[in-house]
Amino acid sequence: MPTAYPSPLHTYTALINIKATMRMSSLLLCAAARGTTAFHLPSLSASQLRSSSLRSVTTTRLHSTPSDSSDFDYDLLVIGGGSGGVRASRIASGHGAKVALLETKLSHGVDPYYSAIGGTCVNVGCVPKKLMVFASRYPGEIREMEGYGWKGASEGTFDWKVFLDNKNKEITRLNNVYQNFVLKNAGVEVIEARGTLTGPNSIQVHTTATGESSTLTAKNILIAVGGWPFKPDIPGIEHAITSNEIFYLEEQPKRMVVVGGGFIALEFATIMDGLGTDVTLMYRGDLFLRGFDDDMRTHLKEEMENNS
Repeated sequence: MPTAYPSPLHTYTALINIKATMRMSSLLLCAAARGTTAFHLPSLSASQLRSSSLRSVTTTRLHSTPSDSSDFDYDLLVIGGGSGGVRASRIASGHGAKVALLETKLSHGVDPYYSAIGGTCVNVGCVPKKLMVFASRYPGEIREMEGYGWKGASEGTFDWKVFLDNKNKEITRLNNVYQNFVLKNAGVEVIEARGTLTGPNSIQVHTTATGESSTLTAKNILIAVGGWPFKPDIPGIEHAITSNEIFYLEEQPKRMVVVGGGFIALEFATIMDGLGTDVTLMYRGDLFLRGFDDDMRTHLKEEMENNS
């Protein structure tokens, strides 16, 4: 498993990966870029997505009144199209409720919030991270192939831009699966808009495409907007980016510093090291992954040092 081993500090651009709900912070300080190879994307079918348990950071709150549901536009309005909001809306619709889900964007991208339908997991979390893991494992695996009889196998060169292009195509495909298969087939109405609570049973809807506002009502309102990375107020923080931006960097960093000892910090450190970036992992204690099994922590440190 390729990972990171401390190296001398030079001049870096910074990246912070701090998931507030996980109480972890990971700062990656990056510089210029590198380049050249492609990868094959695994794909998930609509049925696999419907049956899988997807993870995301979700905050929920339910408003309801004893009034008859016919007094409202919907039985349930969900603000947020991440794993939590998608799951709740599908299940409610399956039980016969009239459901609408609001999500600011239906296709991924940088603006305005990096996320889209599918939430953190699909757009700037589990899925693109796993694609990066697959790419980063190749050099280590190909080095072992000679022992299995494969002669002439070589690592080749990694092309960051090709990787990003294919990654973006896969995320776009999944955005479409969520909107047009997972939710549509469940009978959920998907609205590309931002929702603002205006009362216990009303939401002001700000339509993304037109900027126009309207009001919708529902017997129940579920808030499932997720979390956001926290950047501390320290000198130089203006040079920092978060784990959202790492998936959209135009060039691969030649050098990167990861500050933090949580599993997200270690994931990005090992991924980028495997892709050829010179990575330095910095942690305030003597051993990362505090609270995890000590034997596992020690073994992982040894493997990171040996494989870098």
